[in-house]
Amino acid sequence: MDKKQKQFSIWYVFIALWAIMLIQLFVTPYFNPTEIPYSEFKQAIASGKVQEVSISSLVVHGQMKPEQTEPPPKSSEKPSEKSPAKPSEISTAGSESRAFNTVRVEDPDLIRDLERHHVKVTGVIESTFFRDLLSWIIPIVLFFGVWLFLLRRMGQGQGGFMTVGRSKAKIYVEKEVKDTFADVAGVEEAKDELREVIEFLKTPEKFRRLGGKIPKGILLVGPPGTGKTLLARAVAGEAGVAFFSISGSEFVEMFVGVGAARVRDLFEQAKGKAPCIIFIDELDALGKARGMGPMVHEEREQTLNQLLVEMDGFDPRVGVILMAATNRPEILDPALLRAGRFDRHVLVDRPDKAGRLAILKVHARHVPLANERDLEVIAAMTPGFVGADLANLINEAALLGVRRGKDKVELSELQEAVERVVAGLEKKNRILNPAEKERVAHHEVGHALVAMSIPGSDAVHKISIIPRGIAALGYTMQLPTEDRFLMTQTELKNKIAVLLGGRVAEETIYQEISTGAQDDLLKATDIAKSMVKVYGMSEKLGQVSLERDRRPLFLQTAQPESAGDYSEETAREIDCEVRRLIDEQYDRVRIILGSQEAILRQAASVLLTKETITGEELKAIVARPMAPPVASTGTGH
Repeated sequence: MDKKQKQFSIWYVFIALWAIMLIQLFVTPYFNPTEIPYSEFKQAIASGKVQEVSISSLVVHGQMKPEQTEPPPKSSEKPSEKSPAKPSEISTAGSESRAFNTVRVEDPDLIRDLERHHVKVTGVIESTFFRDLLSWIIPIVLFFGVWLFLLRRMGQGQGGFMTVGRSKAKIYVEKEVKDTFADVAGVEEAKDELREVIEFLKTPEKFRRLGGKIPKGILLVGPPGTGKTLLARAVAGEAGVAFFSISGSEFVEMFVGVGAARVRDLFEQAKGKAPCIIFIDELDALGKARGMGPMVHEEREQTLNQLLVEMDGFDPRVGVILMAATNRPEILDPALLRAGRFDRHVLVDRPDKAGRLAILKVHARHVPLANERDLEVIAAMTPGFVGADLANLINEAALLGVRRGKDKVELSELQEAVERVVAGLEKKNRILNPAEKERVAHHEVGHALVAMSIPGSDAVHKISIIPRGIAALGYTMQLPTEDRFLMTQTELKNKIAVLLGGRVAEETIYQEISTGAQDDLLKATDIAKSMVKVYGMSEKLGQVSLERDRRPLFLQTAQPESAGDYSEETAREIDCEVRRLIDEQYDRVRIILGSQEAILRQAASVLLTKETITGEELKAIVARPMAPPVASTGTGH
């Protein structure tokens, strides 16, 4: 039985005992005696039926004489004959005395009547103090007992009313934190930064020998899903210390002062468990820069002030390390990031190809694979994926293998899992009519042919006209040959050209465009705007960046979006430059697909038949001699 169950049973036993006492005090004395009217009591005295009475100030309690009955006459006797009964013949049936109670009435003749009929009279001097005291104390004690019991029940758990000022941090003791650095992959630089913290928690005297101090606060910064929380747990697991985990939003409540009380309580608990690690997830919910925005959140600011005070107040030699994670470091209050608080920032970035392979191996440890080399192919197919995406990918592949009745996960399941994560689920119930299907086929082949025709573009991996996700009626998947961190002006223009390939293919085949290129146009416009406004890739506007970061970076007040950063004339020039870039690539793609119209039609015909073709199959179609062109059934659509 755990502590909560034990408290629960003790309270019930307590209430049951008091209930029994109440029954004995107030119910039992009045249960057996018969209540009779005072007039009936007087008649019983006159009839000589009363044996004895005890008189108190309020009640007369007495005993009736046993009733004696004569046996019926024998058959030999005549009914008219009366013979006295012998004492031995008197029946004792119903001879038990009967107790009674009656309310005492002011009657001066009562004692005289009792003496006349030889009734034994006893006076009772009642001490009503104890009963009166109990009649007041017992209800009060029961009321407060039930009240305290309900409050304690409300206070149990993290959402209890009585725990509003207590920290909601979950404490994981040493044996419960089983994550180690072996469970964290793809972030080797971050792990190297944190090994020093582990060494300090294990052997603090090594650092104290030369007067060294470990950083008070360590801030893990990186995109969502990169494993910041897992990394913090792994540090606690490696060091073998207690781990306090809490979200930044759990400090902020509707009651002013509650968050500050929770911060104080959290640090008090941590000092009692030292050496330990305090981990605050989503620090931006608590540590947003003060004074930002039109409204001031007093509760959040008080909580932040208390956190700053606690970080200044605790001694790092105690062995309490404060770690936090955020994906929005630019909105944090500058006071949090100064030296002496979160003075070490560890970047947990998206993994490269080698990191993705290591992460895939970690998550595939309990998944039977047909060939472990397949993970290398998947690592190359997933640029930009974070650890959470890769974990989901492995899980989706395992589920696909189970549905197909396989004993091991093969490359086909892994590749389909990538497509499911990137493009969404297949919409098999979304049936396109033949004309729409044909248009989608030409659209997707247009993307692929432009990508294959432009040097330096990412290789085409797969083309499909199976609807996926929310609105995708088809997709063309390209795989980069390597991870890229910079892009040239030519490469950005090539991306715009590939995006416009679908729209140009429709125009080439049908002499009419459709709404299918909406998403392509949005992406192409965003790239062109970034080239002009951010990267300074416009000869007309020069080497200037006309768009600031929309989020304030360590500023006390939020800056408005870049609406008034340049004149209307400059805005007009930006629009003209964006249109020029897109029109140039549109004309370029027209030339490319106009020279390959026969290949476009033939590849679209194959795609309509198979619904999905690979990049190698498209290359084979391009390489073989073309049949004489046949007019498309969709012309004039």
